[in-house]
Amino acid sequence: MTLKQYDLKQDERYLQLLSKSFPTIADASTEIINLEAIAHLPKGTEHFLADIHGEYQAFQHVLKNASGNIKRKVNELFGDTLRNAEKRELCTLIYYPEQKLELVKQTERDISDWYHITIYRLVEVCRDVSSKYTRSKVRKALPTDFSYIIQELLHEHSDDKDKSDYVSAIIHTIVTTGRADDFIIAICEVIQRLVIDQLHILGDVYDRGPGAHIVMDTLKRYHTWDITWGNHDILWMGACAGNDACICNVIRIALRYANMATIEDGYGINLIQLATFAMDIYGEDPCVEFKPKVSKDNPLDERNMTLMAQMHKAISVLQFKLESQLIKKHPLWKMNDRCLLDVIDYKKGTIIVDGNEYKMRSCNFPTIDPKHPDQLTEAEQALIERLHHSFTGSEKLRSHIRSLLRHGCMYNIVNHNLLYHASIPLTADGKLKEVEIAPGEKLKGKELLYQIGMKIRTAFQQNNELQTETERQDAIDYFLYLWCGPDSPLFDKSKMATFERYFLTEKETHHEEKGYYFSMRDNEQIADMIMDEFDVPKPNRHIINGHVPVHVVKGENPIKANGKLMVIDGGFSQAYHKETGIAGYTLVYHSRGFQLVQHEPFTSTEDAIKRGTDIVSTIQIVEMNQHRLRVQDTDKGTELKLQIEALKELLYAYRSGFLTEQERKNPPKV
Repeated sequence: MTLKQYDLKQDERYLQLLSKSFPTIADASTEIINLEAIAHLPKGTEHFLADIHGEYQAFQHVLKNASGNIKRKVNELFGDTLRNAEKRELCTLIYYPEQKLELVKQTERDISDWYHITIYRLVEVCRDVSSKYTRSKVRKALPTDFSYIIQELLHEHSDDKDKSDYVSAIIHTIVTTGRADDFIIAICEVIQRLVIDQLHILGDVYDRGPGAHIVMDTLKRYHTWDITWGNHDILWMGACAGNDACICNVIRIALRYANMATIEDGYGINLIQLATFAMDIYGEDPCVEFKPKVSKDNPLDERNMTLMAQMHKAISVLQFKLESQLIKKHPLWKMNDRCLLDVIDYKKGTIIVDGNEYKMRSCNFPTIDPKHPDQLTEAEQALIERLHHSFTGSEKLRSHIRSLLRHGCMYNIVNHNLLYHASIPLTADGKLKEVEIAPGEKLKGKELLYQIGMKIRTAFQQNNELQTETERQDAIDYFLYLWCGPDSPLFDKSKMATFERYFLTEKETHHEEKGYYFSMRDNEQIADMIMDEFDVPKPNRHIINGHVPVHVVKGENPIKANGKLMVIDGGFSQAYHKETGIAGYTLVYHSRGFQLVQHEPFTSTEDAIKRGTDIVSTIQIVEMNQHRLRVQDTDKGTELKLQIEALKELLYAYRSGFLTEQERKNPPKV
């Protein structure tokens, strides 16, 4: 083998830095061997989820059961050697070890025997899920207290005659020293940790469901994840940044679904002042059009229903005023047709929409001055200032938004897959549409999404010498456009017909015409054109997004453009279950290919623990690879190749005398 002739002089500074980490030929060679070995391991399993919408119990369960992957592994490992009930109990233990242990100890007669049998089984499952990783990576995933013990059990087999007593002694000692519960909890968490290598969220953590803050807490603790921001995430980011129209939208959506848990319990935002204001202004108004959508699991008595409707109307009127002010402030948005308060005839109770006059369901607007309809009253101004302070001052909300900024972006390219939440604006003839995001700055495609991402980050950068306060305020204002602007890649509709749905009975006024992207996304040429624009490497490349629920009950297929585009919004939110007929998708990408996992509605965590119920999932094969993918076939593999090439250059520098080997500061222990 001949060594490549490197330009050592050109790379001298880099090689000197690299030599500090690998000071000898032996060090550099060992690392090359290690990286080459890693490159030939099977690729890790990636999970793609979209549009969680605060449904934290279903989300957490899908992570715990790895979209049914743990159940599949348990079935493969134990086959007919265990009864179905025993396999179900083992799976439930892996998902919820602490809670399941408490139940087992109440019913199991010989707990010591149960501990021994269960630990053997858990070790076998853990051995299987860790098989595609290096020992180093597995070791890093292990809890400190049991790291050595788990390593020994994973790499020794009880069926080995010489080691069976050794393994038995370890497990026996775990039980007799009273550490069995702690050990079982630890190894179950390791199994959950290793079965999913990378988690991709395709937007919309927030709104509708009861626990977006719990979803965010779960993500913050998760080992490896990323997110492409959705329109509902952007709305909350705007609220945190101080966009008052976004704040009103956030509260309005929570009131519409009678779900205040994230705002009040999650982020400690007090809405008493809004309630007081609503009762003062709308105390005699039944606010029928603002009655919240209440589920059977979350019933409200008539008194609370009325109060919530009054709060709902109060915040909606405030929202319409603030949106109108921002739209007039930014003529570039071309949204003046959404300043609907200006075209109401308050005496007749009618409104002009798209050139047609309509009778309004209600025209009781005690806070609106018909001559200055978007002007706030003193009480409204005091209310919005209080809400502004609450949202921008919530430390937990700021912490969660920082996580979204740290792990997120408008689009991502991972292992030949282009990820974004909703759309890429297109023209009627299928070309990329130019969108003016600043005076004279028209962008399209990849550059459009990139610059929007930069604009979003600008909103959170205070005391930055490279930007003016005007630029920062403009970025804060822009969150509203991203939420409901016609050319926003996160919305891409003609309008957001919130006002019409509340005040007009005519269904034609409620219609929101989708952008051309949504009618063209099933076209393979369009999908290829978009992927070319984003420089997604060929072959076997895909677009993966969410945003628009797939209507499975109507026969809609989530796989589009001849397999090149996948829409994985299956309706995690309970509000969409009837509409979609299912309760969410997970797209799983492992070393053998893509599988789409279709989930049925999740009952509850309590049912899962007590009765062993699981989410019923159906697996659809999307695309299988001709050969099993290795790490070397992934983005990580590309990084490894570059690292290996750099280390080979370092070896050449040592052997040619260009650099001198150094003594190790900390020699290896013998």
